[in-house]
Amino acid sequence: MSRLTKTLIGLGAVVVVLVALAVGGWYLFLKSDPKPPAEITKTTTAGGGTLDGTYRAAPGPAEDPTFVGYRVQEELAAVGVESTATGRTGEVTGSFTIDGMTVKDVTVDANLLSLKSDREMRDNRIKTLGLESEKFPQSKFVLTRPISFKSVPNVGQTVRATAKGDFTLHGVTRPVSIPLEGRWDGRDIQVVGSVDVKFADYQIEPPNIGGFVSVKDQGVMEFKILFSKA
Repeated sequence: MSRLTKTLIGLGAVVVVLVALAVGGWYLFLKSDPKPPAEITKTTTAGGGTLDGTYRAAPGPAEDPTFVGYRVQEELAAVGVESTATGRTGEVTGSFTIDGMTVKDVTVDANLLSLKSDREMRDNRIKTLGLESEKFPQSKFVLTRPISFKSVPNVGQTVRATAKGDFTLHGVTRPVSIPLEGRWDGRDIQVVGSVDVKFADYQIEPPNIGGFVSVKDQGVMEFKILFSKA
């Protein structure tokens, strides 16, 4: 066997080992166990109440809490392996008013500094990279056009609507349209929704950790919020 052949074989073995180490490191330290997308929970109806009034964001039960969060795709550069990462915060405030068949005065705020995923490393990184939550700790949505229904929703009925408003992220405010699902149980209202977020629109540079792990240039903002009557 020639010296050149031995060298090439040796280089090939080194590459295989490095890739294996990269994959192993990604699996042990960065591979995610993403949360499932939010959906309406078919809770038992409380009944007896009236729909009209002002509602405020509540923590929700421990097994099904209120949250605002993200869903992004991470990629291991060495081998192009992708993984979905999710992070969520339960530090959410907000309110809206229902008057007949109209929803108005909607505001929702989330504390991004308290975002938690399944990896502490990721949670610490986004405080200074990407979302830069240490500089921009708040995200906010403000409805700019009332939501109208053709009839008053029934207790236990899941309804769909689109919320048009201004969304603030990373210090940038842009108009968005968010598809929503809502359900009134006779007392509380669940609201679920998500919207695609292109990072460049909010002057967010996709995180890249030493060329080892990178995040795609868009993600999803998703939420499930329980609102209780004030």
